[in-house]
Amino acid sequence: MSDETKSMKIIKPAAEPSNEGPAEYFTGSVRVTPLVKGEAPSCLTCASVGFQPGARSAWHAHPKGQLLLVTAGSGLIQEWGKPVRRIVPGDVIWTPPDVKHWHGASAESAMTHTACQEALDGKNVEWLEKVTDQEYKSGPE
Repeated sequence: MSDETKSMKIIKPAAEPSNEGPAEYFTGSVRVTPLVKGEAPSCLTCASVGFQPGARSAWHAHPKGQLLLVTAGSGLIQEWGKPVRRIVPGDVIWTPPDVKHWHGASAESAMTHTACQEALDGKNVEWLEKVTDQEYKSGPE
């Protein structure tokens, strides 16, 4: 391992390349900015994810769980079989391994969060079906 690999890094999200969230996994306009991909032995990945109003992820689960840190705007989260809940800047959400859930912006506000998760056997997410408009609109507005 080189000395550069062992050095701390300062990552500025605004300077990182971002991509449109794939329509297969997201509804609405979503930008994903990769921040960290851990180098062995780490299996940590982190990204800044920006959702425009009404945008959201599909239902999904993480084999080793997921930590979300809301950094801007107002959003919604839902765990399968439970009510939709509002999230705001400063909220930290821990989703345990293999818990089916979704998250995204509220209808009236964009929302940005940092998502951190570890990979298991090279996979950090299992994408499932899309969240329906009815499921999305059942939330607190």
